[in-house]
Amino acid sequence: MLQTVFPFLLSATIVIIITVIAEKYGTKIGGIIGGMPSTIIVAYVFIAINRGLEFASDSASIVPAEMGINVVFVFLFALIAFKSKIFALVVSFICWTIMSAILFYSGIDNISISVAIYVCGLVSTFYILEKKIKAKSVNSIKVHYTPLKIALRGVLAGTVISISVMLSNFDPTLSGISAVFPAIFASTMIISLKEHGPVFSAGIAKSMILGSISIMGYAVSIYFFYEIYDLIIGSIVAFCISLLVTLTILKLRKKIK
Repeated sequence: MLQTVFPFLLSATIVIIITVIAEKYGTKIGGIIGGMPSTIIVAYVFIAINRGLEFASDSASIVPAEMGINVVFVFLFALIAFKSKIFALVVSFICWTIMSAILFYSGIDNISISVAIYVCGLVSTFYILEKKIKAKSVNSIKVHYTPLKIALRGVLAGTVISISVMLSNFDPTLSGISAVFPAIFASTMIISLKEHGPVFSAGIAKSMILGSISIMGYAVSIYFFYEIYDLIIGSIVAFCISLLVTLTILKLRKKIK
């Protein structure tokens, strides 16, 4: 129950709420809000309960680097989606798998190196979308929600987080990588592409890449604060920091074309 049912239900509920809110306000705000920490919060609370704060903190050290891989995943999907939706999904997931495997076997456990990898991924992908591809943000577009669409999004997120919590029984790096598996990024891109086309999905990809800073900030925060404070205080402080990052990004959103 502690490793599967509870994480599944909490993750599914949180993701469904954030999905509805995010997709209501267009690509600028929607992508950034969609990048807020959601599933990672649930994952690390249960990882810490199962394996302890030290294990969870060690596991979080790999998350920024994996988020760097995730923004590359979003970037590739948005880029290739102009030609083929299926091809974009296949290629981006293949690249994500290869890069994640390299990261896993590299044995990186230094938070500074991990953040550096993330920054490289963030800057390069955002620069190309902004300056080279010139992806434009799109204003709010009404999305027709169906119970099936919302349920599938929740099931996908809940399943991924349940798996990440179970993997914490084996290896901290593996649990860190699986905790930020790009389930939300992928489902958001697929839905936006299917309903509104590649231009809209490229715009939301740009905001999601920028919004990923919030998740990275949460991971770095729990890396330090889990061992300084207890689970509850550490999680609250980490979320407050990530929320501050999100609000800062939202204030700067007018500069995003």
